[in-house]
Amino acid sequence: MEEAWTVLKVLQWTTGYLKEKGLAQPRADAEVLLAHVLGVERVQLYINFDKPLGGEELARYRGLIRRRSAFEPTQYITGKQEFWSLDFEVTPAVLIPRPETEVIVEKALEIAGDRPTLVLDIGTGSGAIAVALAHEREEIRVVAADKSRQAIEVARRNAGKNGVAGRIFFTVMDLFEALAVRPLFDIIVSNPPYVSDEEFLDLAPEIANYEPQTALLGGGERGLAVIKRILGKFSAYLKPQGSLLMEIGLGQAEILETTLAGDFPGRFEFIRDYSGVRRILHVRGEGV
Repeated sequence: MEEAWTVLKVLQWTTGYLKEKGLAQPRADAEVLLAHVLGVERVQLYINFDKPLGGEELARYRGLIRRRSAFEPTQYITGKQEFWSLDFEVTPAVLIPRPETEVIVEKALEIAGDRPTLVLDIGTGSGAIAVALAHEREEIRVVAADKSRQAIEVARRNAGKNGVAGRIFFTVMDLFEALAVRPLFDIIVSNPPYVSDEEFLDLAPEIANYEPQTALLGGGERGLAVIKRILGKFSAYLKPQGSLLMEIGLGQAEILETTLAGDFPGRFEFIRDYSGVRRILHVRGEGV
Protein backbone atom coordinates (compact mmCIF):
# COMPACT_ATOMS: atom_id res chain seq x y z
CA MET A 1 0.00 0.00 0.00
CA GLU A 2 1.29 3.44 -0.91
CA GLU A 3 2.27 5.54 2.10
CA ALA A 4 -0.19 8.36 2.82
CA TRP A 5 0.85 11.97 2.28
CA THR A 6 0.23 13.38 5.73
CA VAL A 7 0.45 17.04 6.68
CA LEU A 8 3.91 16.49 8.18
CA LYS A 9 5.22 14.53 5.20
CA VAL A 10 3.92 17.10 2.75
CA LEU A 11 5.48 19.98 4.70
CA GLN A 12 8.83 18.23 4.97
CA TRP A 13 8.99 17.43 1.26
CA THR A 14 7.82 20.90 0.19
CA THR A 15 10.26 22.68 2.49
CA GLY A 16 13.15 20.81 0.90
CA TYR A 17 11.84 21.45 -2.60
CA LEU A 18 11.40 25.20 -2.08
CA LYS A 19 14.80 25.44 -0.41
CA GLU A 20 16.40 23.89 -3.50
CA LYS A 21 14.59 26.47 -5.63
CA GLY A 22 16.23 29.27 -3.64
CA LEU A 23 13.24 30.54 -1.65
CA ALA A 24 14.26 32.47 1.47
CA GLN A 25 11.59 31.05 3.82
CA PRO A 26 10.71 27.61 2.48
CA ARG A 27 9.09 26.23 5.64
CA ALA A 28 6.93 29.32 6.18
CA ASP A 29 5.86 29.29 2.53
CA ALA A 30 4.99 25.60 2.70
CA GLU A 31 2.89 26.12 5.82
CA VAL A 32 1.06 29.24 4.58
CA LEU A 33 0.08 27.59 1.32
CA LEU A 34 -0.97 24.30 2.91
CA ALA A 35 -3.06 26.12 5.52
CA HIS A 36 -4.67 28.05 2.66
CA VAL A 37 -5.56 24.84 0.78
CA LEU A 38 -6.99 23.22 3.91
CA GLY A 39 -8.83 26.37 5.02
CA VAL A 40 -7.22 26.42 8.47
CA GLU A 41 -4.84 28.61 10.47
CA ARG A 42 -1.14 27.69 10.37
CA VAL A 43 -1.13 26.66 14.02
CA GLN A 44 -3.70 23.98 13.26
CA LEU A 45 -1.22 22.21 11.02
CA TYR A 46 0.86 21.37 14.10
CA ILE A 47 -1.97 19.55 15.82
CA ASN A 48 -2.87 17.66 12.65
CA PHE A 49 0.55 16.41 11.51
CA ASP A 50 -0.80 12.86 11.02
CA LYS A 51 -3.82 13.94 8.95
CA PRO A 52 -3.63 12.47 5.41
CA LEU A 53 -4.37 14.77 2.49
CA GLY A 54 -6.94 13.82 -0.13
CA GLY A 55 -6.17 13.67 -3.82
CA GLU A 56 -7.91 16.94 -4.60
CA GLU A 57 -6.12 18.73 -1.74
CA LEU A 58 -2.76 17.42 -2.95
CA ALA A 59 -3.49 18.51 -6.53
CA ARG A 60 -4.43 22.04 -5.43
CA TYR A 61 -1.38 22.27 -3.19
CA ARG A 62 0.98 21.14 -5.96
CA GLY A 63 -0.43 23.87 -8.19
CA LEU A 64 0.26 26.54 -5.57
CA ILE A 65 3.77 25.22 -4.93
CA ARG A 66 4.55 25.43 -8.65
CA ARG A 67 3.54 29.09 -8.57
CA ARG A 68 5.62 29.77 -5.45
CA SER A 69 8.66 27.99 -6.88
CA ALA A 70 8.47 30.49 -9.76
CA PHE A 71 8.81 33.22 -7.05
CA GLU A 72 5.20 34.40 -7.20
CA PRO A 73 4.55 36.01 -3.79
CA THR A 74 2.49 33.93 -1.37
CA GLN A 75 0.24 36.96 -0.84
CA TYR A 76 -0.82 36.95 -4.49
CA ILE A 77 -1.29 33.18 -4.42
CA THR A 78 -3.52 33.28 -1.34
CA GLY A 79 -5.00 36.68 -2.23
CA LYS A 80 -4.50 38.16 1.22
CA GLN A 81 -2.09 39.98 3.53
CA GLU A 82 -2.35 41.26 7.09
CA PHE A 83 -1.71 44.94 7.80
CA TRP A 84 -2.40 46.77 11.08
CA SER A 85 -3.88 43.44 12.34
CA LEU A 86 -6.55 43.68 9.62
CA ASP A 87 -7.09 41.32 6.70
CA PHE A 88 -6.58 42.78 3.23
CA GLU A 89 -7.25 41.38 -0.20
CA VAL A 90 -4.26 41.77 -2.49
CA THR A 91 -4.02 41.17 -6.23
CA PRO A 92 -1.28 41.86 -8.78
CA ALA A 93 -2.97 45.25 -9.32
CA VAL A 94 -1.66 46.51 -5.96
CA LEU A 95 1.54 46.45 -3.95
CA ILE A 96 1.65 44.04 -1.03
CA PRO A 97 1.31 46.08 2.21
CA ARG A 98 4.47 46.02 4.30
CA PRO A 99 5.06 46.46 8.05
CA GLU A 100 7.14 49.65 7.70
CA THR A 101 4.14 51.46 6.22
CA GLU A 102 2.36 51.02 9.56
CA VAL A 103 4.60 53.84 10.85
CA ILE A 104 2.53 56.26 8.73
CA VAL A 105 -0.64 54.99 10.41
CA GLU A 106 0.89 55.39 13.87
CA LYS A 107 2.01 58.97 13.23
CA ALA A 108 -1.24 59.99 11.53
CA LEU A 109 -3.25 58.71 14.51
CA GLU A 110 -0.95 60.63 16.87
CA ILE A 111 -1.49 63.83 14.89
CA ALA A 112 -5.26 63.34 14.53
CA GLY A 113 -5.94 62.63 18.18
CA ASP A 114 -9.66 62.47 18.83
CA ARG A 115 -10.52 65.39 16.55
CA PRO A 116 -12.61 65.09 13.38
CA THR A 117 -9.93 64.66 10.71
CA LEU A 118 -10.08 64.68 6.92
CA VAL A 119 -7.26 62.67 5.33
CA LEU A 120 -6.12 62.46 1.72
CA ASP A 121 -4.41 59.17 0.83
CA ILE A 122 -2.46 59.55 -2.43
CA GLY A 123 -1.75 56.27 -4.23
CA THR A 124 -3.92 54.21 -1.91
CA GLY A 125 -3.23 50.88 -3.64
CA SER A 126 -4.90 48.15 -1.57
CA GLY A 127 -6.30 50.85 0.72
CA ALA A 128 -4.14 49.68 3.62
CA ILE A 129 -3.41 53.11 5.13
CA ALA A 130 -6.88 54.52 4.51
CA VAL A 131 -8.69 51.49 5.90
CA ALA A 132 -6.40 51.22 8.94
CA LEU A 133 -6.96 54.90 9.83
CA ALA A 134 -10.73 54.74 9.38
CA HIS A 135 -10.93 51.48 11.31
CA GLU A 136 -8.95 52.91 14.22
CA ARG A 137 -10.86 56.20 14.65
CA GLU A 138 -14.50 56.93 13.85
CA GLU A 139 -13.64 60.65 13.69
CA ILE A 140 -11.46 60.10 10.63
CA ARG A 141 -12.76 60.47 7.07
CA VAL A 142 -10.54 59.63 4.10
CA VAL A 143 -10.38 60.53 0.43
CA ALA A 144 -8.44 57.62 -1.08
CA ALA A 145 -7.01 58.18 -4.57
CA ASP A 146 -5.11 56.05 -7.05
CA LYS A 147 -4.53 56.40 -10.78
CA SER A 148 -5.24 52.68 -11.21
CA ARG A 149 -8.94 51.83 -11.44
CA GLN A 150 -8.12 48.20 -10.65
CA ALA A 151 -6.36 49.27 -7.45
CA ILE A 152 -9.34 51.40 -6.41
CA GLU A 153 -11.64 48.40 -6.89
CA VAL A 154 -9.43 46.31 -4.58
CA ALA A 155 -9.26 49.14 -2.01
CA ARG A 156 -13.04 49.57 -2.07
CA ARG A 157 -13.52 45.85 -1.36
CA ASN A 158 -11.03 46.06 1.53
CA ALA A 159 -12.95 48.98 3.03
CA GLY A 160 -16.14 46.96 2.82
CA LYS A 161 -14.72 43.80 4.39
CA ASN A 162 -13.26 45.84 7.26
CA GLY A 163 -16.46 47.79 7.91
CA VAL A 164 -15.30 51.31 6.99
CA ALA A 165 -16.70 51.81 3.48
CA GLY A 166 -18.99 54.59 4.71
CA ARG A 167 -16.08 56.77 5.82
CA ILE A 168 -13.79 56.46 2.79
CA PHE A 169 -14.43 58.13 -0.57
CA PHE A 170 -12.54 56.46 -3.40
CA THR A 171 -11.52 58.26 -6.57
CA VAL A 172 -9.41 57.47 -9.63
CA MET A 173 -6.88 60.26 -10.11
CA ASP A 174 -3.15 60.88 -10.42
CA LEU A 175 -1.90 62.75 -7.35
CA PHE A 176 -4.05 65.89 -6.92
CA GLU A 177 -5.36 66.30 -10.48
CA ALA A 178 -9.12 66.03 -9.75
CA LEU A 179 -9.10 68.25 -6.65
CA ALA A 180 -9.98 71.91 -6.43
CA VAL A 181 -7.04 73.96 -5.16
CA ARG A 182 -8.24 74.47 -1.61
CA PRO A 183 -6.68 73.69 1.79
CA LEU A 184 -9.21 71.01 2.74
CA PHE A 185 -7.15 68.29 4.38
CA ASP A 186 -5.88 67.94 7.92
CA ILE A 187 -3.45 65.19 6.94
CA ILE A 188 -2.10 64.02 3.59
CA VAL A 189 -0.56 60.53 3.54
CA SER A 190 1.19 58.71 0.74
CA ASN A 191 3.25 55.64 0.01
CA PRO A 192 4.31 56.74 -3.50
CA PRO A 193 6.48 54.93 -6.04
CA TYR A 194 10.10 55.57 -5.04
CA VAL A 195 12.27 52.78 -6.47
CA SER A 196 14.92 53.98 -8.92
CA ASP A 197 15.58 52.21 -12.22
CA GLU A 198 18.96 51.10 -10.90
CA GLU A 199 17.50 49.72 -7.67
CA PHE A 200 14.78 47.92 -9.62
CA LEU A 201 17.42 45.72 -11.26
CA ASP A 202 18.47 44.45 -7.81
CA LEU A 203 15.00 43.78 -6.43
CA ALA A 204 14.02 40.26 -5.43
CA PRO A 205 12.19 38.40 -8.22
CA GLU A 206 9.05 38.27 -6.06
CA ILE A 207 8.89 42.06 -6.31
CA ALA A 208 10.38 42.82 -9.71
CA ASN A 209 8.48 40.12 -11.62
CA TYR A 210 5.09 40.32 -9.93
CA GLU A 211 4.31 43.58 -8.14
CA PRO A 212 3.02 46.44 -10.36
CA GLN A 213 5.91 48.47 -11.75
CA THR A 214 3.82 51.63 -11.91
CA ALA A 215 3.48 51.46 -8.11
CA LEU A 216 7.21 50.80 -7.65
CA LEU A 217 9.21 52.99 -10.04
CA GLY A 218 9.50 56.56 -8.81
CA GLY A 219 11.21 57.92 -11.92
CA GLY A 220 13.97 60.46 -12.30
CA GLU A 221 17.24 60.53 -10.43
CA ARG A 222 17.22 58.07 -7.51
CA GLY A 223 13.49 57.40 -7.97
CA LEU A 224 12.47 60.78 -6.56
CA ALA A 225 10.30 62.17 -9.37
CA VAL A 226 6.90 61.33 -7.87
CA ILE A 227 8.03 62.34 -4.37
CA LYS A 228 9.14 65.74 -5.69
CA ARG A 229 5.83 66.22 -7.54
CA ILE A 230 3.97 65.66 -4.26
CA LEU A 231 6.30 68.02 -2.37
CA GLY A 232 5.76 70.69 -4.99
CA LYS A 233 1.96 70.59 -4.81
CA PHE A 234 0.70 69.34 -1.44
CA SER A 235 0.73 72.73 0.34
CA ALA A 236 -2.17 73.99 -1.77
CA TYR A 237 -4.42 71.20 -0.44
CA LEU A 238 -3.28 71.05 3.20
CA LYS A 239 -4.69 73.12 6.04
CA PRO A 240 -2.13 75.48 7.63
CA GLN A 241 -2.07 73.35 10.80
CA GLY A 242 -1.92 70.08 8.84
CA SER A 243 0.73 67.48 8.12
CA LEU A 244 2.11 65.54 5.15
CA LEU A 245 3.31 62.01 5.89
CA MET A 246 5.09 60.25 3.03
CA GLU A 247 7.03 57.01 2.84
CA ILE A 248 10.42 57.25 1.14
CA GLY A 249 13.13 54.80 0.13
CA LEU A 250 16.40 53.82 1.76
CA GLY A 251 18.92 56.67 1.44
CA GLN A 252 16.44 59.19 0.05
CA ALA A 253 16.29 61.18 3.29
CA GLU A 254 19.93 62.18 2.83
CA ILE A 255 19.27 63.32 -0.74
CA LEU A 256 16.13 65.29 0.11
CA GLU A 257 17.44 66.99 3.24
CA THR A 258 19.05 70.02 1.59
CA THR A 259 16.05 70.74 -0.62
CA LEU A 260 13.65 70.37 2.31
CA ALA A 261 15.73 72.71 4.46
CA GLY A 262 15.32 75.39 1.82
CA ASP A 263 11.65 74.81 1.02
CA PHE A 264 10.30 73.91 4.47
CA PRO A 265 12.79 75.32 7.02
CA GLY A 266 12.11 74.00 10.52
CA ARG A 267 8.95 72.23 9.37
CA PHE A 268 10.11 68.73 8.49
CA GLU A 269 11.44 65.63 10.18
CA PHE A 270 12.25 62.04 9.23
CA ILE A 271 10.70 59.21 11.23
CA ARG A 272 12.53 55.91 11.48
CA ASP A 273 10.84 52.59 10.73
CA TYR A 274 11.13 49.42 12.83
CA SER A 275 14.54 48.71 11.26
CA GLY A 276 15.93 52.15 12.10
CA VAL A 277 15.72 53.46 8.53
CA ARG A 278 14.59 57.07 8.04
CA ARG A 279 11.48 55.91 6.24
CA ILE A 280 8.72 58.50 6.76
CA LEU A 281 8.97 62.16 5.80
CA HIS A 282 6.79 64.41 7.96
CA VAL A 283 6.27 67.98 6.72
CA ARG A 284 4.17 70.31 8.87
CA GLY A 285 1.88 72.93 7.40
CA GLU A 286 2.79 76.60 7.23
CA GLY A 287 0.75 77.45 10.32
CA VAL A 288 2.39 74.93 12.64
